[in-house]
Amino acid sequence: MIERLRMMIRRLPIKWKLMFGATALIFLIFVTYNFAQYVVLKQWMLKQEKDQIQVNMIQLEDYFHEKLNRTETLQISDSRSYLEKIIGKNQLIRILDKDGTSLLTVSNHFDENWVSRKPTSSQELTDITHQEEHILIYRSPLITADFVGTIELASNLETFDHFSETILWVMVVGGVLAIFISGLGGLAIARQFMRPIRTLASTIQSVKENGLKERVVQIENGDELSSLAKLFNELMDQLEVSFRQQKQFVEDASHELRTPITILEGHLSLLDRWGKSDPVVLDESLSASLQEIRRLRGIVQELLTLTRAESQFSYENREPTQLEPIIHETLKRLELLHPDFVFEVNLEKIKDVFIMINPLHVEQILLIVLDNAVKYTTEDKRVLIEGTTGKNEVEITIADHGVGIPKEDVAHVFDRFYRVDKARSRELAGTGLGLSIAKRLVNNYQGEITVSSQEKVGTKVSVKFPIL
Repeated sequence: MIERLRMMIRRLPIKWKLMFGATALIFLIFVTYNFAQYVVLKQWMLKQEKDQIQVNMIQLEDYFHEKLNRTETLQISDSRSYLEKIIGKNQLIRILDKDGTSLLTVSNHFDENWVSRKPTSSQELTDITHQEEHILIYRSPLITADFVGTIELASNLETFDHFSETILWVMVVGGVLAIFISGLGGLAIARQFMRPIRTLASTIQSVKENGLKERVVQIENGDELSSLAKLFNELMDQLEVSFRQQKQFVEDASHELRTPITILEGHLSLLDRWGKSDPVVLDESLSASLQEIRRLRGIVQELLTLTRAESQFSYENREPTQLEPIIHETLKRLELLHPDFVFEVNLEKIKDVFIMINPLHVEQILLIVLDNAVKYTTEDKRVLIEGTTGKNEVEITIADHGVGIPKEDVAHVFDRFYRVDKARSRELAGTGLGLSIAKRLVNNYQGEITVSSQEKVGTKVSVKFPIL
Protein backbone atom coordinates (compact mmCIF):
# COMPACT_ATOMS: atom_id res chain seq x y z
CA MET A 1 0.00 0.00 0.00
CA ILE A 2 2.77 2.43 0.96
CA GLU A 3 4.73 1.52 -2.17
CA ARG A 4 1.66 2.05 -4.31
CA LEU A 5 1.09 5.47 -2.74
CA ARG A 6 4.74 6.38 -3.32
CA MET A 7 4.44 5.42 -6.99
CA MET A 8 1.30 7.54 -7.35
CA ILE A 9 3.09 10.53 -5.86
CA ARG A 10 6.03 10.04 -8.21
CA ARG A 11 3.74 10.08 -11.22
CA LEU A 12 2.07 13.34 -10.24
CA PRO A 13 2.92 16.47 -12.27
CA ILE A 14 5.45 18.81 -10.65
CA LYS A 15 2.74 21.40 -10.05
CA TRP A 16 0.74 19.04 -7.83
CA LYS A 17 3.87 17.78 -6.09
CA LEU A 18 4.75 21.36 -5.22
CA MET A 19 1.21 22.10 -4.09
CA PHE A 20 0.97 19.02 -1.85
CA GLY A 21 4.46 19.60 -0.52
CA ALA A 22 3.77 23.24 0.35
CA THR A 23 0.39 22.29 1.85
CA ALA A 24 1.89 19.55 4.01
CA LEU A 25 4.71 21.80 5.18
CA ILE A 26 2.45 24.73 6.10
CA PHE A 27 -0.07 22.39 7.79
CA LEU A 28 2.62 20.63 9.84
CA ILE A 29 4.01 23.97 11.00
CA PHE A 30 0.52 25.17 11.94
CA VAL A 31 -0.40 21.94 13.78
CA THR A 32 2.91 21.77 15.64
CA TYR A 33 2.65 25.37 16.77
CA ASN A 34 -1.02 25.06 17.81
CA PHE A 35 -0.46 21.78 19.65
CA ALA A 36 2.46 23.24 21.57
CA GLN A 37 0.42 26.35 22.32
CA TYR A 38 -2.57 24.24 23.50
CA VAL A 39 -0.43 22.08 25.81
CA VAL A 40 1.37 25.08 27.32
CA LEU A 41 -1.88 27.01 27.78
CA LYS A 42 -3.66 24.04 29.38
CA GLN A 43 -0.80 23.41 31.82
CA TRP A 44 -0.67 27.09 32.69
CA MET A 45 -4.42 27.22 33.40
CA LEU A 46 -4.22 24.04 35.53
CA LYS A 47 -1.38 25.57 37.51
CA GLN A 48 -3.49 28.67 38.07
CA GLU A 49 -6.31 26.50 39.45
CA LYS A 50 -3.89 24.69 41.77
CA ASP A 51 -2.43 27.98 43.00
CA GLN A 52 -5.90 29.31 43.66
CA ILE A 53 -7.02 26.25 45.64
CA GLN A 54 -3.81 26.43 47.71
CA VAL A 55 -4.49 30.09 48.51
CA ASN A 56 -8.01 29.18 49.61
CA MET A 57 -6.66 26.37 51.79
CA ILE A 58 -4.23 28.76 53.51
CA GLN A 59 -7.14 31.08 54.31
CA LEU A 60 -9.10 28.21 55.81
CA GLU A 61 -6.15 26.98 57.88
CA ASP A 62 -5.45 30.45 59.22
CA TYR A 63 -9.11 30.91 60.14
CA PHE A 64 -9.50 27.62 62.01
CA HIS A 65 -6.16 27.88 63.80
CA GLU A 66 -7.02 31.35 65.01
CA LYS A 67 -10.54 30.42 66.16
CA LEU A 68 -9.65 27.11 67.78
CA ASN A 69 -6.67 28.49 69.65
CA ARG A 70 -8.56 31.57 70.86
CA THR A 71 -11.89 29.99 71.86
CA GLU A 72 -11.96 26.66 73.59
CA THR A 73 -15.75 26.34 73.29
CA LEU A 74 -15.88 27.03 69.54
CA GLN A 75 -17.72 24.34 67.62
CA ILE A 76 -16.74 23.44 64.05
CA SER A 77 -20.36 23.83 62.99
CA ASP A 78 -20.26 27.49 64.05
CA SER A 79 -18.01 28.22 61.06
CA ARG A 80 -20.67 27.48 58.43
CA SER A 81 -21.59 31.11 57.82
CA TYR A 82 -17.94 32.03 57.21
CA LEU A 83 -17.40 29.10 54.87
CA GLU A 84 -20.52 29.96 52.89
CA LYS A 85 -19.13 33.45 52.34
CA ILE A 86 -15.71 32.40 51.00
CA ILE A 87 -16.67 29.31 49.00
CA GLY A 88 -16.53 29.69 45.24
CA LYS A 89 -18.78 28.28 42.58
CA ASN A 90 -18.37 24.54 41.88
CA GLN A 91 -16.48 24.06 45.17
CA LEU A 92 -16.74 21.89 48.30
CA ILE A 93 -15.36 22.54 51.78
CA ARG A 94 -15.50 19.68 54.27
CA ILE A 95 -14.12 19.33 57.81
CA LEU A 96 -13.36 15.79 59.03
CA ASP A 97 -12.40 14.51 62.47
CA LYS A 98 -9.51 12.15 63.00
CA ASP A 99 -11.72 9.15 62.14
CA GLY A 100 -12.92 10.61 58.83
CA THR A 101 -16.38 11.59 60.05
CA SER A 102 -17.77 14.70 58.39
CA LEU A 103 -18.25 17.49 60.97
CA LEU A 104 -19.10 20.27 58.52
CA THR A 105 -19.81 20.31 54.76
CA VAL A 106 -20.41 23.39 52.65
CA SER A 107 -20.83 23.10 48.87
CA ASN A 108 -21.76 25.31 45.96
CA HIS A 109 -23.06 23.44 42.89
CA PHE A 110 -20.99 20.47 44.00
CA ASP A 111 -22.18 16.97 44.99
CA GLU A 112 -20.22 15.86 48.06
CA ASN A 113 -20.58 12.23 46.97
CA TRP A 114 -18.16 12.96 44.11
CA VAL A 115 -15.33 13.07 46.67
CA SER A 116 -14.71 10.34 49.23
CA ARG A 117 -13.76 11.28 52.80
CA LYS A 118 -10.12 10.70 53.61
CA PRO A 119 -8.28 11.85 56.77
CA THR A 120 -4.65 12.83 56.14
CA SER A 121 -1.62 13.67 58.22
CA SER A 122 0.11 15.68 55.46
CA GLN A 123 -0.94 18.03 52.68
CA GLU A 124 -1.86 16.39 49.40
CA LEU A 125 -3.16 17.73 46.08
CA THR A 126 -4.84 15.24 43.76
CA ASP A 127 -6.46 15.44 40.37
CA ILE A 128 -9.30 12.90 39.82
CA THR A 129 -12.12 12.21 37.40
CA HIS A 130 -15.54 11.16 38.68
CA GLN A 131 -17.67 9.98 35.79
CA GLU A 132 -17.52 13.06 33.50
CA GLU A 133 -16.43 15.48 36.23
CA HIS A 134 -12.85 16.66 36.51
CA ILE A 135 -12.11 17.44 40.17
CA LEU A 136 -9.12 18.97 41.92
CA ILE A 137 -8.88 17.97 45.65
CA TYR A 138 -6.65 19.55 48.27
CA ARG A 139 -6.45 17.91 51.73
CA SER A 140 -4.61 19.43 54.66
CA PRO A 141 -4.41 18.29 58.32
CA LEU A 142 -6.01 20.59 60.94
CA ILE A 143 -4.26 20.08 64.32
CA THR A 144 -4.60 22.20 67.46
CA ALA A 145 -4.29 21.54 71.18
CA ASP A 146 -7.88 20.26 71.41
CA PHE A 147 -8.63 19.12 67.84
CA VAL A 148 -7.21 16.75 65.23
CA GLY A 149 -8.88 16.58 61.83
CA THR A 150 -8.66 17.26 58.09
CA ILE A 151 -9.76 20.08 55.83
CA GLU A 152 -10.90 18.96 52.38
CA LEU A 153 -11.20 21.56 49.64
CA ALA A 154 -12.46 20.33 46.26
CA SER A 155 -13.03 22.27 43.06
CA ASN A 156 -14.89 21.11 39.98
CA LEU A 157 -12.83 22.09 36.93
CA GLU A 158 -15.90 22.26 34.72
CA THR A 159 -15.09 25.80 33.52
CA PHE A 160 -11.46 24.86 32.95
CA ASP A 161 -12.44 21.78 30.90
CA HIS A 162 -15.01 23.73 28.92
CA PHE A 163 -12.48 26.40 28.07
CA SER A 164 -9.85 23.78 27.13
CA GLU A 165 -12.36 22.00 24.93
CA THR A 166 -13.32 25.28 23.26
CA ILE A 167 -9.67 26.07 22.54
CA LEU A 168 -9.20 22.55 21.12
CA TRP A 169 -12.17 22.94 18.78
CA VAL A 170 -10.97 26.35 17.68
CA MET A 171 -7.62 24.80 16.85
CA VAL A 172 -9.23 21.88 14.99
CA VAL A 173 -11.36 24.26 12.93
CA GLY A 174 -8.28 26.41 12.42
CA GLY A 175 -6.40 23.31 11.28
CA VAL A 176 -9.06 22.52 8.68
CA LEU A 177 -8.95 26.11 7.48
CA ALA A 178 -5.16 25.92 7.49
CA ILE A 179 -5.30 22.89 5.18
CA PHE A 180 -7.58 24.76 2.80
CA ILE A 181 -5.59 28.00 2.90
CA SER A 182 -2.24 26.22 2.66
CA GLY A 183 -3.61 24.22 -0.30
CA LEU A 184 -4.54 27.44 -2.08
CA GLY A 185 -1.18 28.94 -1.12
CA GLY A 186 0.67 25.87 -2.33
CA LEU A 187 -1.23 25.96 -5.63
CA ALA A 188 -0.41 29.65 -6.06
CA ILE A 189 3.27 29.00 -5.30
CA ALA A 190 3.32 26.04 -7.70
CA ARG A 191 1.72 28.11 -10.48
CA GLN A 192 4.15 30.96 -9.90
CA PHE A 193 7.06 28.55 -9.92
CA MET A 194 5.84 26.63 -12.96
CA ARG A 195 5.08 29.69 -15.11
CA PRO A 196 8.66 30.19 -16.34
CA ILE A 197 9.10 26.43 -16.71
CA ARG A 198 5.98 26.28 -18.89
CA THR A 199 7.33 29.21 -20.88
CA LEU A 200 10.60 27.38 -21.35
CA ALA A 201 8.82 24.17 -22.36
CA SER A 202 6.62 26.09 -24.81
CA THR A 203 9.67 27.70 -26.36
CA ILE A 204 11.42 24.34 -26.72
CA GLN A 205 8.31 23.00 -28.46
CA SER A 206 8.33 26.05 -30.74
CA VAL A 207 12.01 25.44 -31.50
CA LYS A 208 11.15 21.87 -32.37
CA GLU A 209 8.37 22.98 -34.73
CA ASN A 210 9.61 26.29 -36.11
CA GLY A 211 13.41 26.14 -35.93
CA LEU A 212 16.19 27.76 -33.95
CA LYS A 213 14.95 31.35 -34.14
CA GLU A 214 12.54 30.97 -31.20
CA ARG A 215 13.62 32.39 -27.83
CA VAL A 216 12.27 32.40 -24.29
CA VAL A 217 10.68 35.69 -23.28
CA GLN A 218 13.09 37.23 -20.78
CA ILE A 219 12.08 36.35 -17.20
CA GLU A 220 13.00 39.27 -14.94
CA ASN A 221 12.72 37.45 -11.62
CA GLY A 222 16.41 37.58 -10.86
CA ASP A 223 16.32 33.97 -9.63
CA GLU A 224 17.68 30.64 -10.87
CA LEU A 225 14.83 30.25 -13.39
CA SER A 226 15.68 33.64 -14.87
CA SER A 227 19.30 32.50 -15.18
CA LEU A 228 18.10 29.25 -16.77
CA ALA A 229 16.03 31.15 -19.37
CA LYS A 230 18.98 33.43 -20.11
CA LEU A 231 21.30 30.44 -20.44
CA PHE A 232 18.81 28.73 -22.77
CA ASN A 233 18.64 31.81 -24.99
CA GLU A 234 22.43 32.03 -25.10
CA LEU A 235 22.62 28.33 -25.97
CA MET A 236 20.10 28.81 -28.79
CA ASP A 237 22.11 31.79 -30.07
CA GLN A 238 25.23 29.64 -30.16
CA LEU A 239 23.39 26.77 -31.82
CA GLU A 240 21.92 29.09 -34.44
CA VAL A 241 25.35 30.56 -35.19
CA SER A 242 26.86 27.07 -35.28
CA PHE A 243 24.21 25.72 -37.65
CA ARG A 244 24.53 28.80 -39.83
CA GLN A 245 28.30 28.36 -39.93
CA GLN A 246 27.92 24.66 -40.70
CA LYS A 247 25.55 25.45 -43.54
CA GLN A 248 27.92 28.11 -44.85
CA PHE A 249 30.82 25.72 -44.49
CA VAL A 250 29.08 23.01 -46.50
CA GLU A 251 28.14 25.51 -49.18
CA ASP A 252 31.65 26.94 -49.34
CA ALA A 253 33.30 23.51 -49.29
CA SER A 254 30.99 22.32 -52.05
CA HIS A 255 31.82 25.41 -54.09
CA GLU A 256 35.56 25.06 -53.55
CA LEU A 257 35.56 21.36 -54.41
CA ARG A 258 33.19 21.72 -57.36
CA THR A 259 35.56 24.01 -59.30
CA PRO A 260 38.57 21.63 -59.52
CA ILE A 261 36.29 18.65 -60.05
CA THR A 262 34.61 20.45 -62.98
CA ILE A 263 38.01 21.31 -64.45
CA LEU A 264 39.16 17.70 -64.05
CA GLU A 265 35.99 16.43 -65.69
CA GLY A 266 36.47 18.81 -68.60
CA HIS A 267 40.06 17.81 -69.24
CA LEU A 268 39.28 14.11 -68.91
CA SER A 269 36.45 14.51 -71.41
CA LEU A 270 38.87 16.35 -73.70
CA LEU A 271 41.37 13.52 -73.37
CA ASP A 272 38.70 10.95 -74.06
CA ARG A 273 37.72 12.71 -77.30
CA TRP A 274 40.99 13.97 -78.81
CA GLY A 275 43.83 13.52 -76.37
CA LYS A 276 44.54 9.91 -77.24
CA SER A 277 46.01 10.86 -80.64
CA ASP A 278 47.06 14.49 -80.01
CA PRO A 279 50.23 14.82 -77.83
CA VAL A 280 49.72 18.57 -77.34
CA VAL A 281 46.20 18.14 -75.95
CA LEU A 282 47.42 15.20 -73.86
CA ASP A 283 50.26 17.18 -72.23
CA GLU A 284 48.12 20.22 -71.62
CA SER A 285 45.25 18.24 -70.07
CA LEU A 286 47.52 16.11 -67.88
CA SER A 287 49.35 19.18 -66.60
CA ALA A 288 46.08 20.98 -65.78
CA SER A 289 44.60 17.85 -64.17
CA LEU A 290 47.64 17.33 -61.95
CA GLN A 291 47.51 20.96 -60.89
CA GLU A 292 43.85 20.64 -59.90
CA ILE A 293 44.54 17.39 -58.08
CA ARG A 294 47.27 19.11 -56.07
CA ARG A 295 44.80 21.86 -55.31
CA LEU A 296 42.19 19.32 -54.22
CA ARG A 297 44.75 17.62 -51.99
CA GLY A 298 45.63 20.98 -50.40
CA ILE A 299 41.97 21.76 -49.71
CA VAL A 300 41.35 18.32 -48.21
CA GLN A 301 44.50 18.56 -46.08
CA GLU A 302 43.50 21.97 -44.70
CA LEU A 303 39.97 20.74 -44.05
CA LEU A 304 41.41 17.84 -42.03
CA THR A 305 43.66 20.24 -40.12
CA LEU A 306 40.72 22.49 -39.32
CA THR A 307 38.60 19.51 -38.24
CA ARG A 308 41.34 18.34 -35.86
CA ALA A 309 41.69 21.85 -34.44
CA GLU A 310 37.92 22.12 -33.85
CA SER A 311 37.52 18.62 -32.43
CA GLN A 312 38.26 17.66 -28.83
CA PHE A 313 41.60 19.31 -28.09
CA SER A 314 44.46 17.21 -26.76
CA TYR A 315 46.90 18.57 -24.22
CA GLU A 316 49.26 15.60 -24.36
CA ASN A 317 51.99 17.38 -26.36
CA ARG A 318 51.90 20.65 -24.46
CA GLU A 319 55.21 21.67 -22.93
CA PRO A 320 56.93 24.82 -21.72
CA THR A 321 58.03 26.44 -24.96
CA GLN A 322 60.36 29.41 -25.48
CA LEU A 323 58.94 31.57 -28.26
CA GLU A 324 61.98 33.44 -29.54
CA PRO A 325 63.94 30.44 -30.96
CA ILE A 326 60.86 29.06 -32.73
CA ILE A 327 60.13 32.42 -34.37
CA HIS A 328 63.76 32.72 -35.60
CA GLU A 329 63.75 29.16 -36.98
CA THR A 330 60.47 29.77 -38.82
CA LEU A 331 61.80 33.03 -40.32
CA LYS A 332 64.97 31.32 -41.57
CA ARG A 333 62.87 28.89 -43.59
CA LEU A 334 60.80 31.71 -45.07
CA GLU A 335 63.92 33.72 -45.95
CA LEU A 336 65.16 30.80 -48.03
CA LEU A 337 61.80 30.53 -49.82
CA HIS A 338 61.39 34.28 -50.30
CA PRO A 339 64.85 35.86 -50.63
CA ASP A 340 63.33 39.05 -52.04
CA PHE A 341 61.58 39.79 -48.71
CA VAL A 342 63.08 41.56 -45.71
CA PHE A 343 61.96 40.30 -42.29
CA GLU A 344 62.57 42.89 -39.57
CA VAL A 345 62.69 41.23 -36.16
CA ASN A 346 62.39 42.80 -32.69
CA LEU A 347 62.10 40.07 -30.07
CA GLU A 348 64.28 41.39 -27.24
CA LYS A 349 61.29 41.82 -24.89
CA ILE A 350 60.23 38.17 -25.17
CA LYS A 351 63.70 36.63 -25.11
CA ASP A 352 63.09 34.70 -21.90
CA VAL A 353 59.32 34.19 -22.23
CA PHE A 354 57.87 30.66 -22.02
CA ILE A 355 54.33 29.56 -22.79
CA MET A 356 52.64 26.16 -22.36
CA ILE A 357 51.97 25.00 -25.92
CA ASN A 358 52.79 22.38 -28.55
CA PRO A 359 55.82 23.85 -30.43
CA LEU A 360 54.49 22.54 -33.76
CA HIS A 361 51.34 24.60 -33.28
CA VAL A 362 53.38 27.77 -32.70
CA GLU A 363 55.21 27.11 -35.97
CA GLN A 364 51.95 26.38 -37.80
CA ILE A 365 50.32 29.62 -36.61
CA LEU A 366 53.39 31.68 -37.59
CA LEU A 367 53.61 30.06 -41.03
CA ILE A 368 49.92 30.77 -41.75
CA VAL A 369 50.19 34.44 -40.80
CA LEU A 370 53.58 35.02 -42.45
CA ASP A 371 52.51 33.19 -45.62
CA ASN A 372 49.55 35.58 -45.92
CA ALA A 373 51.84 38.56 -45.32
CA VAL A 374 54.15 37.43 -48.13
CA LYS A 375 51.36 36.36 -50.45
CA TYR A 376 49.54 39.70 -50.42
CA THR A 377 52.59 41.99 -50.55
CA THR A 378 53.77 42.98 -54.03
CA GLU A 379 55.75 46.24 -53.73
CA ASP A 380 57.16 47.18 -50.31
CA LYS A 381 58.40 43.71 -49.38
CA ARG A 382 59.07 44.31 -45.71
CA VAL A 383 57.50 42.31 -42.88
CA LEU A 384 57.91 43.40 -39.24
CA ILE A 385 57.81 40.77 -36.46
CA GLU A 386 57.74 42.21 -32.94
CA GLY A 387 57.26 40.68 -29.50
CA THR A 388 56.03 42.42 -26.34
CA THR A 389 54.83 41.33 -22.90
CA GLY A 390 51.98 42.48 -20.73
CA LYS A 391 51.04 41.64 -17.14
CA ASN A 392 50.17 37.99 -17.78
CA GLU A 393 50.47 37.61 -21.55
CA VAL A 394 52.87 37.77 -24.46
CA GLU A 395 51.96 39.40 -27.76
CA ILE A 396 53.47 38.74 -31.18
CA THR A 397 52.61 41.19 -33.97
CA ILE A 398 53.27 40.59 -37.67
CA ALA A 399 52.83 43.66 -39.87
CA ASP A 400 53.19 43.82 -43.66
CA HIS A 401 53.01 46.63 -46.25
CA GLY A 402 50.75 44.81 -48.66
CA VAL A 403 47.45 45.49 -50.37
CA GLY A 404 45.49 45.55 -47.08
CA ILE A 405 41.92 44.42 -46.41
CA PRO A 406 38.77 46.49 -46.97
CA LYS A 407 37.14 47.63 -43.72
CA GLU A 408 33.94 45.65 -44.35
CA ASP A 409 35.90 42.42 -44.83
CA VAL A 410 38.11 42.56 -41.72
CA ALA A 411 35.39 41.04 -39.49
CA HIS A 412 35.12 37.96 -41.78
CA VAL A 413 38.76 37.05 -42.37
CA PHE A 414 38.55 34.21 -39.82
CA ASP A 415 35.50 32.65 -41.50
CA ARG A 416 36.16 29.39 -43.27
CA PHE A 417 36.71 29.72 -47.05
CA TYR A 418 36.35 33.48 -46.82
CA ARG A 419 38.61 35.32 -49.24
CA VAL A 420 38.66 39.07 -49.72
CA ASP A 421 39.41 39.02 -53.43
CA LYS A 422 38.28 35.62 -54.60
CA ALA A 423 39.60 35.99 -58.15
CA ARG A 424 43.03 37.07 -56.98
CA SER A 425 43.08 34.51 -54.17
CA ARG A 426 42.46 31.74 -56.66
CA GLU A 427 45.47 32.88 -58.66
CA LEU A 428 47.52 32.74 -55.44
CA ALA A 429 46.27 29.22 -54.64
CA GLY A 430 44.46 30.22 -51.46
CA THR A 431 41.66 28.22 -49.89
CA GLY A 432 40.49 30.66 -47.21
CA LEU A 433 41.12 28.17 -44.41
CA GLY A 434 44.47 29.31 -43.06
CA LEU A 435 43.31 32.02 -40.66
CA SER A 436 40.41 29.82 -39.51
CA ILE A 437 42.94 27.14 -38.54
CA ALA A 438 45.18 29.71 -36.82
CA LYS A 439 42.28 31.17 -34.82
CA ARG A 440 41.11 27.76 -33.66
CA LEU A 441 44.62 26.78 -32.56
CA VAL A 442 45.13 30.06 -30.69
CA ASN A 443 41.75 29.75 -28.96
CA ASN A 444 42.59 26.21 -27.85
CA TYR A 445 45.44 27.65 -25.80
CA GLN A 446 43.25 30.41 -24.26
CA GLY A 447 44.93 32.92 -26.54
CA GLU A 448 43.60 35.65 -28.83
CA ILE A 449 44.28 36.57 -32.46
CA THR A 450 43.16 39.86 -34.02
CA VAL A 451 43.55 41.56 -37.40
CA SER A 452 43.67 45.27 -38.20
CA SER A 453 44.17 46.50 -41.74
CA GLN A 454 43.98 49.46 -44.07
CA GLU A 455 43.75 49.20 -47.84
CA LYS A 456 46.98 49.99 -49.74
CA VAL A 457 48.79 50.52 -46.42
CA GLY A 458 49.13 47.05 -44.93
CA THR A 459 47.81 44.50 -42.44
CA LYS A 460 48.76 43.84 -38.84
CA VAL A 461 48.05 40.51 -37.12
CA SER A 462 48.34 40.29 -33.31
CA VAL A 463 48.63 36.93 -31.50
CA LYS A 464 48.43 36.79 -27.68
CA PHE A 465 49.16 33.85 -25.36
CA PRO A 466 49.09 33.59 -21.54
CA ILE A 467 52.60 33.51 -20.09
CA LEU A 468 53.63 30.34 -18.27
